[in-house]
Amino acid sequence: MKTLYVTDLDGTLLNTHDTINPYSIEIINRLVEQGMLFTYATARSQVSAAVVAKGLSAKIPVIVYNGAFILNPATGEMLSELYFEPEEAEKVKGLLTAYNINPLVYSYVDGAEKVSWVTGRVNEGCKHYLSKRKEDRRLRPLTDSGGLYDGKVFYYTCIGEREELQPLYKLLKQDSRYRCTLQQELYRPEYWLEIMPAKATKAEAIRRLKELWQCDRVVSFGDAVNDLPMFEISDECYAVSNAVEELKAAATCIIGSNEEDGVARWLAENVRLL
Repeated sequence: MKTLYVTDLDGTLLNTHDTINPYSIEIINRLVEQGMLFTYATARSQVSAAVVAKGLSAKIPVIVYNGAFILNPATGEMLSELYFEPEEAEKVKGLLTAYNINPLVYSYVDGAEKVSWVTGRVNEGCKHYLSKRKEDRRLRPLTDSGGLYDGKVFYYTCIGEREELQPLYKLLKQDSRYRCTLQQELYRPEYWLEIMPAKATKAEAIRRLKELWQCDRVVSFGDAVNDLPMFEISDECYAVSNAVEELKAAATCIIGSNEEDGVARWLAENVRLL
């Protein structure tokens, strides 16, 4: 039976320094060379994921933006992509304006991936996020909201206080056209509200990749509540010991933490290749 192995990045495969331990890279790359069907599924963009996953095999297709895209990191070829329909994007735009929330808008503008925001309205959480990505060629700062929603939009990120974001989260969560997550940033005080097309989930992307690779089973690894849908469609699912309790309750078993190479050690002990 062919098994697809899928891991989350932040808090799962990545350590607290946002890197992958050398031991994990060595184990995973060796198993991939021997034929293990492996990928990661992350809320990060491919640009951001490529930085933190440096050293990991480039042969694997990856799932980014919480499932909005599946792509080949070596060539940039898109295997699957999801965008908001125009009326869906227009509704989000209206609500963001009504709630006076300044989002980061992820879209393809003239064929190039861009992250747009209005410079005069950024809060401390957003400043922190942008300060870590100064060399990112996707960044598209704007002086006003005139072009904020240009292009084919596929993702919105709103960074702020929980009380500020909660009303919008509750409203959009009731609309079946959208998928929303609201959770505190790892190692930071602010909250992130992420708004995606309904089918942009790690679970849907994994199903798609499972079909493309003609796999029979899925084994997944995670740490946060946004990994629950991925766990639900997996034949086996493992929560790292630093995971939230809700995910641990849904797991097949608890493994070592992200600092202890939990995913790689489980793979080394359990993956049997012909």
